[in-house]
Amino acid sequence: MTETPLDRAHAAMEAAPENDAARLRFYERLADNELFLLLTAEAKDDSLSPEVFDLSDAKWILVFDTEERLAAFTGREAPYAALSGRAIAQMLAGQGVGLGVNLEVAPSSILLPPEAVDWLASTLGHAPEEVEGRISAFHAPGGLPDALLEGLDVKLSLAGGLAESAYLVGTEDEAGRRSHLLAFIDARPGAEGPLAKAAGEALTFSGIDQGEMDVAFFAASDPAAAALARHGLRVELPKAEPVDRKIPAAPGSDPDKPPILR
Repeated sequence: MTETPLDRAHAAMEAAPENDAARLRFYERLADNELFLLLTAEAKDDSLSPEVFDLSDAKWILVFDTEERLAAFTGREAPYAALSGRAIAQMLAGQGVGLGVNLEVAPSSILLPPEAVDWLASTLGHAPEEVEGRISAFHAPGGLPDALLEGLDVKLSLAGGLAESAYLVGTEDEAGRRSHLLAFIDARPGAEGPLAKAAGEALTFSGIDQGEMDVAFFAASDPAAAALARHGLRVELPKAEPVDRKIPAAPGSDPDKPPILR
């Protein structure tokens, strides 16, 4: 079968078991990935019935990062639900259920115990803090680790249509504190929270100790937008894809309304 991003992240983690950054990147890929959850019956409304394997140490549900891998495991047609890894982690948090990923069908086969699932859900649940500050100067960004830049590329590649553009820039405030700012231009109304959270997750999963990056939002007509374009590193954002509004939302697609387990 074709190698997947989850396979590559798992291989990097296995090759460097003492490398915290590699382990964090694997969990980040797992959270961002679409996963196919094995069910006992077809999903109905917002209710799911995962196939639960009750072993001596814990209960487990199974997910696969491609439909082909799920079919290879079951050897038959089986009901499933396609959800993001983050939705599944949040759905399982605190329930004492572990996650079997790509078992027996891929090099990324792994068992994540309940405590690992709880940790992932807790990490994904961290919300960025709102602070007020007055920026006195912009300058070119510098000294940012590759892990953070790669993380931002991945996170923002999933943010199609949420903003027109983004810039990563160095800043200095009135107190002389220097930092970095990820500035979004013409964010869609209501998208500020998800964009700030995506940026925060990129920082968290980059493995940078005590890292800091501010996030701000500007209109294209704001005079600061021109300064951002002069000094900042442009981060490409995909354009929104057309949506057929007649198609009902899949269970778990609304982060504020996670699916219910049956």
